[in-house]
Amino acid sequence: MEVDTGEGSTELNNNVMCQLADPEGTTLGASMYLPQSVGPKELQQMVNKLLDNEEKLPYAFYISDQELVVQLGDYLQKNKVSVEKVVTIVYQPQAVFRIRPVNRCSSTIAGHTEAVLSVVFSPDGQQLASGSGDTTVRLWDLNTQTPLFTCTGHKNWVLCVAWSPDGKHLVSGSKSGELQCWDPRTGKPSGNSLTGHKKWITGISWEPVHLKAPCRRFVSSSKDGDARIWDVTLRKTVIILSGHTLAVTCVKWGGDGVIYTGSQDCTIKVWETTQGKLIRELKGHGHWVNSLALSTEYVLRTGAFDHTRKQYSSPEEMKEAALERYNKMKGNAPERLVSGSDDFTMFLWEPSVSKHPKTRMTGHQQLVNHVYFSPDGQWIASASFDKSVKLWNGITGKFVAAFRGHVGPVYQISWSADSRLLLSGSKDSTLKVWDVRTQKLKQDLPGHADEVFAVDWSPDGEKVASGGRDRVLKLWMS
Repeated sequence: MEVDTGEGSTELNNNVMCQLADPEGTTLGASMYLPQSVGPKELQQMVNKLLDNEEKLPYAFYISDQELVVQLGDYLQKNKVSVEKVVTIVYQPQAVFRIRPVNRCSSTIAGHTEAVLSVVFSPDGQQLASGSGDTTVRLWDLNTQTPLFTCTGHKNWVLCVAWSPDGKHLVSGSKSGELQCWDPRTGKPSGNSLTGHKKWITGISWEPVHLKAPCRRFVSSSKDGDARIWDVTLRKTVIILSGHTLAVTCVKWGGDGVIYTGSQDCTIKVWETTQGKLIRELKGHGHWVNSLALSTEYVLRTGAFDHTRKQYSSPEEMKEAALERYNKMKGNAPERLVSGSDDFTMFLWEPSVSKHPKTRMTGHQQLVNHVYFSPDGQWIASASFDKSVKLWNGITGKFVAAFRGHVGPVYQISWSADSRLLLSGSKDSTLKVWDVRTQKLKQDLPGHADEVFAVDWSPDGEKVASGGRDRVLKLWMS
């Protein structure tokens, strides 16, 4: 490719001074003159060459948050971009695999006798668990699409369920405040219930497998104002994280080993996990913090499992693979945290760098119910009672697009493994699949008879599960 730096060249008028940069803002090579006829294909070749990629990787290109899908000249003209200044072109690595949008309900499975409150796929995407108001946890056979085990033992609504990232344990938390650990291979409880919390459980998060394998510790958050770290082998609380003055609404165990708790006291607290010391407090929200998400969440959730379906012979091997995946996903950037609140706003944080937010994200007209980073960390999606789903830049927090179509509050969202599609479930009884690239509705999925409380897209990208007030579990396929 000709790169012209000649002074008196007439060609120069048609060339644009450009600078390639990664999403974090790190420049790639020097700035250079590019012909206006350059498009994504040529830029792809250049980036692969400049990065010395042995295998050619796919990239998408952005100029001030707008994807470049045409020739450079057409884009600059259409968007009236000044060529007096250097034009920064951001290259963003894309998943090497593609997830097809789900478009049909493959089965509707009855079983629960009350509303389905949570649905979660296992880290390898091969199993599915649900928690319900009928006090049971159910495990489902995804091959035959039938109920596999009914796990009984809770005395009250099962509000949340969480798989350990090595896939060996499942923990559920109830409205009475007790937790129960289950063996997913048998559906039987592993020991007695874990008691200590005085009010209902609001969240459960496991210690990442790249820090400790096999998985033993998880943290729970409760309406009682505390978070507790439990050890499934010792079957007891090992550390109590107390300091919030009101209910703890959400909890995340970060990839750096710290725990984040969000609370109705408007703060987010950061804890170290050897003694449970408070190490940082993130303030800024004017109302309850409802939801927290980490930029590394997808690799933390899936641990060593990826789209290649590789099996591991030992916990050490699994830990090593998980660490490699985590480091690759995180790169040199700090782990980012996003919080959503009843004050209608969100904040983007880099807690390891600063206690001050990186940016405040405004635009929702009602409380923010759920926030979620895309698997590659490049996007943030938010669901709100204002009936919209909003898309934000996952690095800068800048607003990108609003997805409108739901006619009721949006309760939960989930991403496809390739970060190209977003799923939402709503009070309006539908699921919707949104296309991040076109920023439009890709698929409307009616079928539930009532509000959809819970949705999850399997980590392997092949299926979607949903549950809600109509008591049935629905599986959707592409």
